[in-house]
Amino acid sequence: MSPALAIDLGGTNLRAGLSRDGGEPTPLGHWRAPTDLAGFRDRIGGLIGEHAVTRLGIAIPGLAAGTKSAWVPNLPYLDGEDMTDLFPGVRVAIGNDAHMALLAEAALGAARDSDDAILLAIGTGIGSAVLADRRIVRGASGGATSFGWACADPSDSGDEAHGWLERHASGRALDAIARQQGHGDGAALIAAARSGDTDAVHSLETPAAALGMALAGAVALLGTRLVVVSGGVADSLDVLGPMIGRHLARQLPPHLRAVAIVEGRYGAGASLVGAGLAAQGHALWTGRDG
Repeated sequence: MSPALAIDLGGTNLRAGLSRDGGEPTPLGHWRAPTDLAGFRDRIGGLIGEHAVTRLGIAIPGLAAGTKSAWVPNLPYLDGEDMTDLFPGVRVAIGNDAHMALLAEAALGAARDSDDAILLAIGTGIGSAVLADRRIVRGASGGATSFGWACADPSDSGDEAHGWLERHASGRALDAIARQQGHGDGAALIAAARSGDTDAVHSLETPAAALGMALAGAVALLGTRLVVVSGGVADSLDVLGPMIGRHLARQLPPHLRAVAIVEGRYGAGASLVGAGLAAQGHALWTGRDG
């Protein structure tokens, strides 16, 4: 099979790779995310021409329906754009970056031996995806399983741009907590907790409780036994994992408490791997069995 172009497009950066034979992409480079449609078309079109590919997979920080970008809050110039119109003659697979990350983990990574799993991509924000009966749940316009919008506080007034869980437990939220505690950022806060700083450990209870309670609802609905964490916070699971697990367990009946919380194999690179697999027509993305 000829190589496919894999694109992981974030609100800040764009990364590209060449994907062959269902494996991990060979990196081509990374750049600042284009700031307008012309820049996006020129960058991707240039890579298509340079590498003579006829298949393209794009992971976006938003929602997609078919080959059309439906809603990308940080890159609004993509809203409503059909990738087959922008790149004629190229077969396109486009999807939410968390769904693409789950594709990578389910096909080749931490969830490859599971029929059911939840993925949380915790970075600046919170992305999420669900594997149910060995199928990735995408829903209308790719909007299914958006756990960043889960809420465990009836008094919360809501926010049009960021969900409750994202406001309480994302990397951005950890950075804010860290500054309140006199640490530079979330990574420094985690390091302090890891070294035994009791104040740092105590300050992490709030985001850990938010994650645990939101996950408990998801586990109760889906019956999954596996939570895969990717994104920048994944390497903090030695500290956060037991705390999240404790809050998750107290919201579940005994028969649902045996949930493993594990780090994804591909970390921040999972969406690029998934974009390559989707471009090559992997069965988990197309919905074909086998």
